[in-house]
Amino acid sequence: MSYRTDLTDAQWHALRPHLPANPKRGRPFAEHRRVINGILWRIKLGAPWRDIPERYGPWRTCHDRLSRWERDNTWLRILQVLQGVADRQGQINWEGASIDSTHLRAHRSAVGARKQSLQNDSRAVIAGEWLGHSRGGRTTKLHLCADGNARPLSVVLSEGQRADGPFLLPVLKAIRVPRAAKGRPRSRPPVIRVDRAYGARVYRRLVQARGIRFVCPEREDAKRYRREKGTHGGRPPAFDPEAYKGRNVVERAVNRLKDFRAIATRYEKRGRNFMAVVLVACLVLWL
Repeated sequence: MSYRTDLTDAQWHALRPHLPANPKRGRPFAEHRRVINGILWRIKLGAPWRDIPERYGPWRTCHDRLSRWERDNTWLRILQVLQGVADRQGQINWEGASIDSTHLRAHRSAVGARKQSLQNDSRAVIAGEWLGHSRGGRTTKLHLCADGNARPLSVVLSEGQRADGPFLLPVLKAIRVPRAAKGRPRSRPPVIRVDRAYGARVYRRLVQARGIRFVCPEREDAKRYRREKGTHGGRPPAFDPEAYKGRNVVERAVNRLKDFRAIATRYEKRGRNFMAVVLVACLVLWL
């Protein structure tokens, strides 16, 4: 009997062709569908790994699969392949792309990762564990770009106290949607909608230099500065209020991701494992 968090038959048939085959040497993978359903059960409910029901197999198999496929970028590759399939079918609304961020509260069990284990993970040394301090305590910040259908095109993690603006370009660069023919992946939506947190002139210029239309209301401090300068303050930046109305898609994408309780509250000590949790939730939204 299937559980409500399990993949449906339609989702499984869409996902199955893109999963890794058994290695030529060593032990073969445990049944993919059972293990992935176990991972989804835990991510959706936010329960401890050890509480995964026996019908999904050993809990350690589910945890190791999540971690292993993050280390070799399997989760990211599957997500990008699913995005490429959707793009070829005309299901990605590039015109409605928007960027925003959200704070994710960290549970006390997410604190206290052993620093010694970082020596064998070069990405963790560079990126840290994405666990920072903010007014609400320990938090991680999730930056994402969503298409017009409220599905994530890219995700980036940072410490909770980091500002939004510096991650505007990294979020855009993380968009890598494969094309049907050979060539570079599609990475530039024609328009981006953002709120005032990204309204600094430097970010506006960076986005426009990539040939992307930048829809963002002018910041209040920028308005005061321009008015104080009088005729030397220059013209206000172009702003389309009608186009800006579509920015709510990224907030809807955030809400859909936070339906997974292991994302709404971070329980993973390791930043790479938490990124895997986010990627698994993202690819489910594309199925």
